[in-house]
Amino acid sequence: MIVMKFGGTSVGDAERIKTVAEIVKSQIDRDPVVVVSAFSGVTDGLIRLANDAVNKNSSLEEIRNRHFDVMKDLGLDASLIRHELEELEIIIRGISLLKELTPRSLDLAISFGERMSSKILAAYMSKLGLDAKPYNAYDIGFVTDSNFGNAEILEETETNIREFFNNVKSPVTVVAGFIAKDKQGEITTLGRGGSDYTASVIGAALDAEEVQIWTDADGIMTADPKIVKGAKTIDYVSYDEASELAFLGAKVLHPKTILPAVKKNIPVKTLNTYNPTHRGTTILEKVDKQSGIISIASKKNIKVINIRSPKMFLAYGFIARIFDIFANLRIPVDLVSTSEVNISVTIDGKYDTERLVEELRRLGDVEIRNNRASISVVATRLASTPGIAGKVFSSLGDNKINVEMISSGASKINESFVVKEEDADDAVRILHEAFFGE
Repeated sequence: MIVMKFGGTSVGDAERIKTVAEIVKSQIDRDPVVVVSAFSGVTDGLIRLANDAVNKNSSLEEIRNRHFDVMKDLGLDASLIRHELEELEIIIRGISLLKELTPRSLDLAISFGERMSSKILAAYMSKLGLDAKPYNAYDIGFVTDSNFGNAEILEETETNIREFFNNVKSPVTVVAGFIAKDKQGEITTLGRGGSDYTASVIGAALDAEEVQIWTDADGIMTADPKIVKGAKTIDYVSYDEASELAFLGAKVLHPKTILPAVKKNIPVKTLNTYNPTHRGTTILEKVDKQSGIISIASKKNIKVINIRSPKMFLAYGFIARIFDIFANLRIPVDLVSTSEVNISVTIDGKYDTERLVEELRRLGDVEIRNNRASISVVATRLASTPGIAGKVFSSLGDNKINVEMISSGASKINESFVVKEEDADDAVRILHEAFFGE
C-alpha cells in the first residue's frame, strides 16, 4: 500500500479536488491511504475568525461560503458539513462570550479545516465510484501530548493505527491530517504543515511501499521557485539532506516528515498536483552522488537574540543555563553561534520574547534583532569540500549584502547565516547564480 498526502493548494478549489481524485484513481491498484490538508487559506481564516471573536462579533460566512461554493461545483449537498459548521459556530460563540482564546480552544477551532476538506474529498471520490470513507486522524488512533499548537505524537499511535487498519473495510481511506487528540480527549494540532507528518506516521505504522507528498512544486528544488525562476528539481536526496532542507526553510516538507520514514526505511516522494506526470523528488536513506551544492533554503521572520556576558569566559555550565531558559519557555532554537563572552541564537519570529528577555537578562546583556532571515547552503560532504564557504561569502560581499551571524560546523551538510529580511530573496538569487549558473 501507499500513502498519498495532498496539501492545501492541491485541494484549493473544485478543479483541484477533481485532479486529486483522478490522481488517486490512477493509483487505486496500490491500495492508497489518502491524507488531506484544509483548503488553502482556510486555516489562516479560522485563526483570524477565532482571534476576531475575542474582540468583536465574528462571522462564519466567509468560511461557510468557501466550502459551499466548492461543494456546489462538485455536485455535493451542502448538508455534508452541516454538523461541523454548527459545532464551529458554537465554539466561536463561546470564545466571544468568554473574551478569551486559549491554545486549546484555538486548536479546536482550526481543526475544522481538515475535518471539512476530508469529508468533501471523500464524498466526491465516492461519487466517482471509488467508495472512499473520511476519518479524522484521531479516529484512526493518533494520540499526542497536550502541547496545543505543536503537539508531539505519542508512541502508542503506531499500534493504534495498525489495529484500526486491520479492521477498516473501505477501499480508500481519507484521513484529515494535522489533527489528533491528547489522552484527555481534547483535540490537538501538530503544527503548521503537520499533515505531512500525519502521512509519514501512517506510512511507517503500515510499512507502506512509499509515502507521496503532493504539493504545488515539482519536488524539492535547488531554491524556492517563487524566488528563483531558474530553480531545478533535484531527482534524489537523502533523508539527512531532506531533513536539513525542511528544518532550514524549504517549504515542500514539514520538518518532522522524514523521521517516521527513516525508522522504516520508506521512500518519500514529493510530487506536483499541477504537473502530475513530473517525476518529482525521491527521498531515500542513501543517495550516491558527487560532492556539491544541493539547494539553497531560506527562512524569513526570524529573530536574532544576542546574549553577552563576561561570566561566560572559561565558565562551565553557562550555556546550559541559557538553553534551560529556552526549554522552560518551550521556545525552540534554530541557529547558534558562540564566542568567549557572547552567544547568538535565532528563533522563529512568532514567539513572544518579553518573558524570555526578562529571564536572559539575569545572565547578561540581551539584544534582539527582529525582521531577520536565515539563508542555508545545503551540500553533499560540505565539510570536506574546499571553497564553498569562501564562494558563499565573497558572492554576498560583492553584492553588498551584510552577513550578521554565521552558524557553521554543527552540520556536515549545511552552512547557515543571517541577513536582514529585506535582503533574503536577493541573497538566495545571488547564491543560486553563483553555484548553479542561473
